[in-house]
Amino acid sequence: MQPISRRHALILGGLGTASVLVGGTGLFWAANTGFVPSTGEGLTEPKALRSINGALQLKLKAAEGPAQIAGRQATALTYNGGLPGPTLIVRPGDRVKVSVENQLKEPTNLHVHGLHVSPNGNSDNMFVSIDPGSSFDYEYLLPKDHPPGVYWYHPHHHGMVATQVFGGLYGAIIVEDPIPIPVSRERVLVISDITLDGSGTIPVASAMDRMIGREGSLMLVNGQASPQLKARPGERERWRIINACAARYLKLRLDGQQLQLLGIDSGRFPTPRTVTEVVLAPGNRADLLVTTLKGTATLQTHPVDRGTAAGMMGGTRPSSATVDLATLVVAGPPAATASAVPAQPAPRDLRNSPVDGRRELTFAMGMGSGGMGMGSGTNMMGFTIDGKEFDPARTDTIVRGGSVEEWTLTNTSPMDHPVHLHVWPMQIVEQDGAHVNGVLWQDVVNVPAKNSIRVRIPFDDFTGKTVYHCHILDHEDAGMMGIIDAS
Repeated sequence: MQPISRRHALILGGLGTASVLVGGTGLFWAANTGFVPSTGEGLTEPKALRSINGALQLKLKAAEGPAQIAGRQATALTYNGGLPGPTLIVRPGDRVKVSVENQLKEPTNLHVHGLHVSPNGNSDNMFVSIDPGSSFDYEYLLPKDHPPGVYWYHPHHHGMVATQVFGGLYGAIIVEDPIPIPVSRERVLVISDITLDGSGTIPVASAMDRMIGREGSLMLVNGQASPQLKARPGERERWRIINACAARYLKLRLDGQQLQLLGIDSGRFPTPRTVTEVVLAPGNRADLLVTTLKGTATLQTHPVDRGTAAGMMGGTRPSSATVDLATLVVAGPPAATASAVPAQPAPRDLRNSPVDGRRELTFAMGMGSGGMGMGSGTNMMGFTIDGKEFDPARTDTIVRGGSVEEWTLTNTSPMDHPVHLHVWPMQIVEQDGAHVNGVLWQDVVNVPAKNSIRVRIPFDDFTGKTVYHCHILDHEDAGMMGIIDAS
C-alpha cells in the first residue's frame, strides 16, 4: 500500500522557528535562552485515570509553579503539577465529571478537543469563564456510539488560549475501542514545544511570535527532551500521538520501523494504512501502530512549510529544522507475531448524500481593520473569518440541528490555517482541487495558503452554540474565530 500523500488526508503546513538546532536533541537556541535540558532519559507517561462502571470523576488544578521539564526544574503552567496533565481513559457512553480549579492569575476554562459531546451548560461550553480563585464543575456524557480515538483537553478562554497551552496546560483523552486491538504495548505521546530562559521561566511572546504563531525553542515528548523507548524485535506497539503545539506543524518519521496508521483525530480507516510519515497540524492526533525491527531508530519531526507573512510585514520566517524527538532501541529476543488487527466498522460516507445547505468561510489576514487582536491592541495584524474578527456577542453561522452542510473553507492568506470545528467532525470531500478518494474524517482540517478545502458536516445529536477557529492558537486569540448556533 502506498504511503499517504498530502492529498490523501494528512494536514500539511509548517513554518518553523528561526532558531538553530543544537546536536539533534530537540533543543533550539534563540538568542541563547540558557536553559539546558537533560536528554535520553527513559520515556515516562502522565498518570492515567480510567473510568470505572461508566463514570470518571477528577479534579484539575490549573496553576503556575514548579514543574519538571526536560529533566530540569522550571516554572510553567500545569494541571495537577504535571506537564502534560493526567491522561483520561474512557469508553463510549461514559459520564465524565471534571472539577477545574483556577489558581492562575487570569481566567481560564476547559475544552475537550474532538469529543462529540454537548456544547451547552456545564458540558463543552466555550463561553464559560473561570475567574482566578474560582472553580467550575464540568460534566460530559459521551454518546454510546462515540468514535474511539485520541482526543485531548486544554484551555479555551478567548485571548489567553495560546499563552495557556504554550505554558503547559494540556492532557490526553483516550476513548477505547469496543474490540481491543492486540498490541504488545500502548504509549501516549504528547508532543509540545516551549521556550524557557536561563531561570527556567517562559518569556513573554513577542509581537512577531503572536503574528506568525509562537513556536518554542525546546521540543518535548510528555514533558521530556529526547526520551528513550525500548522494545523487542517484532513487537507491535500502539502510539497515540497528540500535536499539542500552539502553532508548530509536525512531520513525523521513524525510519527503519514499520508504521501503520489507524486514523487521524476521531477518523478511523477500515484497515490500517502503511505510511512512512505522518503530518499533524496543531491540534491533530494520530493513532499509529509501530511494528519494531531490530536496531535503533529516531522519531523525528521534519520541516514543513506553512507559509510566510512576507510582503505583509517585510519579513520571512524559515522552516523548522529537523528535530530528534525520541529514540527507539529495539533489542533482545524476538517477540511472538501479533494477531491480526480486527476489521474496523466502515466509516460514514457523506459524499453521495444530499446536503441541506452550502456555504463558504473565508480565512484572511492583513493589516488594519482596527482589529489589532488579542483584546490588547498589541498585535500588528488582523485575523478574520469572512472579514470579521471574533465578537462574543455575535453569532456568525446558524445551522439546523440534524442537517448536513457542505462548507468550502477558503484561505486567502499567505499562511496555512488549520481549521477546527467543535463538537461535530468534518468529512473532507475535496482538496487540492480534486475529489478525495476514500473516507476522511477529521476535526482539524488544514487549509493551505491561497487554497480551499471542501468538507461535509453532519450536525447530529446536539444543538447549541459553540465555535470554529484557526488552531494556530495565536491566530485564534487575534480574532480568527466564529460562533456557530445549531438549533
